[in-house]
Amino acid sequence: MIIFGTKGYLYQLAILTLVCGHCGNPSAHTLRKRVTKFTLFFVPLFPFSTKYSTQCTFCGAEQKLTKEQAEQLQAQDAGTQQNNPYGQPQQPYRP
Repeated sequence: MIIFGTKGYLYQLAILTLVCGHCGNPSAHTLRKRVTKFTLFFVPLFPFSTKYSTQCTFCGAEQKLTKEQAEQLQAQDAGTQQNNPYGQPQQPYRP
């Protein structure tokens, strides 16, 4: 007897501030990667489906992305965090 199936994994790649295309609010969006893997005897062997999406934290609307779009958004987020690791506007310190 051979037991096979699939198992899904959800990865959160980044949290971005974008204007939602559904509700029009500037809010946080989670950039997610969903990977479905083929399993044999409950052991995940190889991925056969990878999908990317963003989800608005204000209204919950989800938008599908291509791999290239997701990589571009992730690169933009990495560049922003490199300049300011806390994600806050940089303000001078005034005692």
